[in-house]
Amino acid sequence: MIGVPMPNPRDSIIANLNQQLKQYFGAGKPVQEIAPGVSGETSLSGASGHSERLRTERNKLAPMLKALAATGITSSAAATQTRIRQKRIELIAKENGFKFSQAK
Repeated sequence: MIGVPMPNPRDSIIANLNQQLKQYFGAGKPVQEIAPGVSGETSLSGASGHSERLRTERNKLAPMLKALAATGITSSAAATQTRIRQKRIELIAKENGFKFSQAK
């Protein structure tokens, strides 16, 4: 209506929330504690089919690169030998739990 002040929307939301809390606890429902870092929400940026396929391809290269790492060469030398980018080699090593020796 014209000339009538509008109620503050925040006050309306708070009043509604307080009413819902009274109903919830009035029904005898207990407080639920959720552990830190745990929620029911999932992000939409999870693994897609494309990233899973790339991971599968990297896993196929892992045994060969692990054998090269066991010989004691660096990741840059392995990249030169295999013609695979060094960053990809380091990612494969990180994902599969092995390390190349460091350059001196």
